Amino acid sequence: MSSRLILTGLAGLAAALTVSIARAEPVTVDNCGTPLTFETTPERIVVHDINMSEMAFALDLQDRMVGVTGITGWYKTTPAFDAARGKIPELAPKYPTLENLVAVTPDLFFAGWYYGMKPGGDVTPETLAPLGIQTLVLSESCIHLSKDRPAASLDLLYGEVTRLGKIFGKTAEADALVASWQARIDEIKAGASDFSGKRVFLYDSGTDKPFTAGKYAMPTAMIEALGAVNVTADMDTSWGTTSWEAVAAADPEFLILLDYQTGGGAGDLLDFLKEHPVMQHATAVKNEAFVALRYEELTPGPANIEALAKMAEAMKGLTN
Repeated sequence: MSSRLILTGLAGLAAALTVSIARAEPVTVDNCGTPLTFETTPERIVVHDINMSEMAFALDLQDRMVGVTGITGWYKTTPAFDAARGKIPELAPKYPTLENLVAVTPDLFFAGWYYGMKPGGDVTPETLAPLGIQTLVLSESCIHLSKDRPAASLDLLYGEVTRLGKIFGKTAEADALVASWQARIDEIKAGASDFSGKRVFLYDSGTDKPFTAGKYAMPTAMIEALGAVNVTADMDTSWGTTSWEAVAAADPEFLILLDYQTGGGAGDLLDFLKEHPVMQHATAVKNEAFVALRYEELTPGPANIEALAKMAEAMKGLTN
């Protein structure tokens, strides 16, 4: 056989292998109750928000990330986040436009409702699909499209990472992460005091009405994991507003204060509560019983785990 024929045969074999890889078994995951199928592994992804970016970092997906959105416009970042992000560009400091996304030709956008997308907005799965961009929707946010969702649980984190692992061929890595997180949570709970029935209020923002976490939001799952009760868990949404009168009537014994980049963060929120005509009488406010947590610690993401440890430590003063 001539060398030319050998080379031709090798080239044909390489081409066949390439086709075989490209046509690997399709992967289907749940996407807000709708099947989302990936014929091939996404190669160019854009991820919105700190919490979802940290999920991607946890699975070492940086080499596929061509951009992030919604980081510097709102939040503080940690040195660890900045190091993990490296040179991945931020395409938009807050919500991205179609132009922001199309400019980097992604094949996947990982975002959520009110996490980079708004129902009826310019950037939605429906507007991205004709451009060849699939959309993976954060499960916690699905409640904004359908009320037929389970109440919040730590599966909001475990399920997301498991889903990413399946999509990117990293099932073993995702399973190992989830197992390590579950073991750590068991450790935290074993060392925590008895917080059963303790009333907790999360204050995110807002003056006329407080913006807080409801039945379907990750903080409710975190509070309940420690045996305590979220006083706004009856809100039939993930994140939304309620009245100060309703919160004051529940008399929270402990506060979770969101530590945002803008303003004075948690300190400003506590000062506001101390001056509020009804909230200043709440047990938690009078006792200054609170923990300050960052945005990514209270939205589904790897930071939830150690945030639970911070909560348990700060709540030690509460006794039954």
